Amino acid sequence: MRATRLVRLLPLLAALLLLLPGLADAHVLDEDLSKLSRTDIFFTYLKLGYTHILPLGIDHVLFVLCLYLLEPRLKPVLWQATAFTVAHSITLGLAMYGVVSPPASLIEPLIALSILFVAIENIVVEHLNPWRIVVVFGFGLLHGLGFAGALTGLGLPPNMFVESLVAFNIGVELGQVSVIVLAWLLIGRWAADKPWYKRRILVPASVVIALMAAYWTFERLS
Repeated sequence: MRATRLVRLLPLLAALLLLLPGLADAHVLDEDLSKLSRTDIFFTYLKLGYTHILPLGIDHVLFVLCLYLLEPRLKPVLWQATAFTVAHSITLGLAMYGVVSPPASLIEPLIALSILFVAIENIVVEHLNPWRIVVVFGFGLLHGLGFAGALTGLGLPPNMFVESLVAFNIGVELGQVSVIVLAWLLIGRWAADKPWYKRRILVPASVVIALMAAYWTFERLS
């Protein structure tokens, strides 16, 4: 019964998410950093990192959700999340230090394509393959450049450059962990071992996410 209700809600969820493709650009830093203590600045960027995922980073949320859906248990997705974390930390740091600076017009469509890839993979494979962690690491490098695009627009205080960068990254991770825990509570806790999980949950959810990712890809290319 709960699985049937979830499937029925998927089109409504898809319609809502399609209305929100630009939210990741909605960051506003309305604090005068010169008047804040070092601790306050740290927590300001921690909050910015978290909100870049929840509620503003719908595309990043769907990517993490796709990772979870294929094997809806905490241990497998945490291994993938670790690879994703290491990768996006590398490119986020390199981009903020000016070592790499690819255009957003290239990165954003590629991020949408990465979501499309993992969504389609969820549909066609029978189980989690060991090589997926390598794919996730590669996509993490890509998503880190997306995080850098948002953070570059906000800027980092010169006297706390490293600390603010670390705080933002920690906030991003807390947002991703929140997505994983919520997915476990809503899906994995009661449906992971059901014989109908793939047919009723994994495939319908992945199809909806794939359609949204395809839409975002074309939108971002236009």
